[in-house]
Amino acid sequence: MVKIEFDSPEKTEQEDLLSVRLTLEAANRIEEIITSKKSDAALNLRVSVSGGGCGGYSYGFKLVDTKTADDISISNESKPEITVLIDPLSFSYLKGSTIDFEETIEASQFIIHNPNAKSSCGCGNSFSV
Repeated sequence: MVKIEFDSPEKTEQEDLLSVRLTLEAANRIEEIITSKKSDAALNLRVSVSGGGCGGYSYGFKLVDTKTADDISISNESKPEITVLIDPLSFSYLKGSTIDFEETIEASQFIIHNPNAKSSCGCGNSFSV
């Protein structure tokens, strides 16, 4: 499940609007997921945006062991070995976003704080721009 929030953290630099940030909490959770897979391959989390869903676009999350030449790699400075891959088209919808992870009584989920999302559907899994 993905939670979409519209109030993103304030940007202090213009560069933040052109990048995607990965929080330490999200990096730690990705590391836990990768470790639990016990794979010999080096795995990364691929985050994508695709058309579909009742809001127009939806996020996708998938563990992959390959990186394409045009993938954009992001990581958290405290965990540089944990990499999130984003294709260029998805990156254009994610610019300025923060990928976070939240664990509450109700759910454990990745949250994308996306300043480009103008609205969300009722189920909270898709968005429009």
